[in-house]
Parts: sequence; C-alpha cells; structure tokens
Amino acid sequence: MNTDHIPYKMPTRGWSLSQNWVNLTFMHWEVEPHLLEKYIPEDLELETFNGKTYVGTIPFRMENIRPRFLPSVPLISNFPEFNIRTYVSKNGISGVLFLTLDAESRITSMYAPWAYGLPYVFAKGEVKENVEGGFSWHSKRKSNGIGIKGESKPNGPLRKAKKDSIEEFLFERYSLYVTYKKRTHIAYTCHEPWEFQDATAIIEKNSLTEFYNLGITDLLEPDLVHMSKGVQVKTWSAEAV
Repeated sequence: MNTDHIPYKMPTRGWSLSQNWVNLTFMHWEVEPHLLEKYIPEDLELETFNGKTYVGTIPFRMENIRPRFLPSVPLISNFPEFNIRTYVSKNGISGVLFLTLDAESRITSMYAPWAYGLPYVFAKGEVKENVEGGFSWHSKRKSNGIGIKGESKPNGPLRKAKKDSIEEFLFERYSLYVTYKKRTHIAYTCHEPWEFQDATAIIEKNSLTEFYNLGITDLLEPDLVHMSKGVQVKTWSAEAV
C-alpha cells in the first residue's frame, strides 16, 4: 500500500489487522475545548483548526476484519459501528481519540476494551446504502437506550482533501490514541487518501452525542457533513508512547 501521503513512517513490524471501513457519514460539531478536557489524557494535546475544536460522530460499517494470515469470518468480521471522536497529537504525530465506539459486535465490545483499551460499547444498529446514493443509519445501546438515527445525502462532487483544508485536518490522520493499562498508547492505520463528498444529514434523534455533554446547541444540525464510500485499511497493534 502506498504511504507517500502519510506524514510519518508506519511501523516496520508487520500489520496486525486488515479491515474495510465502508459507507461512512462524517458529522462534525464545533465544541468548546474545556468541555473535552475530561476525555483527554494529560499527555495528549487537543488539536484545533483555525482556533476551533471539533467532535465527530461517524456511522459506518466495519467489514472483512481479519488478523494477519487468517481469513475473515462472516458472522464476526462485519458489523455497523458508530463512533464519537476528537483530534489530538503527541510528539508531533496527529491522531484520533475516541470517546466511544458503539458497535453491533459482542465479541469486539468485550475483547477490544480488555486487549487494547478501546472504548467499545455494544449497541444494536444498521448502516445501509439507499436508492438515492446516500446512507441511512440507526443505533441503540442495549444498556441505556441511547443512540442515533438519521440519513445522509451527497450534495457535491467526489474529491480529496486539499492541503491545509478543514477536510485534511479531519480526515488525513493515520493513528489513534488510547489509554491502556494507565498509559497512553498509539496504534497506526494505513490506507489511501480519503475520497469523499460534501453531504447533508437529516438526523431524527441523537442521544448518543448528547450523552457526552459537549455543550452542542443543536445535536440535529452538524456544522460539517461529509460522506465516503470508504477505504481498505491495515492497522498495527498499539504501542506505548
């Protein structure tokens, strides 16, 4: 896989997982930095774009997840996911920090927090493509009923992020940070540059984002909406930083 577009080197050791991220809707809200502080480890820097801090809620599908040298398993390797994320860096490496990863996978929701510290939560849900070329999605946690429901429709041409644009800031990140065993870890991800479209989101309910008390005035009207058919991804196991 080409890595010329990635601003830092991928690990020299072998990747651990292959997966596809499919039919994504990126919905972003501007939030006040101090409302995110309780979610950010002290040794990570919260990143801003033109002085603004963003939180994203992203419905999509995880497909064909498989460990290196092993095949994917249909009933385990494919499921919808609904994550909430913000943008951080450490030692000059920009990445993603997840507040939650809601997923309809009991195995992932049990194993990933224990093995990697990823904040997975089990939730029933669905993400599907509709006849108009958009996506519809809904999720609901079994534990407390919170979730999200809506659809997205494209309203612009397919494109890639321009240098120094808001889209480059939000999308072109090739690592994630997580707290595991009381230490900050980084996990690298490798894929081609995102291809996406501007979009419109019609949200019926959004108690998922509301749950994190980020001071968002209108949870049904994101400040920015984009869509993507997705990318093929290789990921590495997390390492302490």
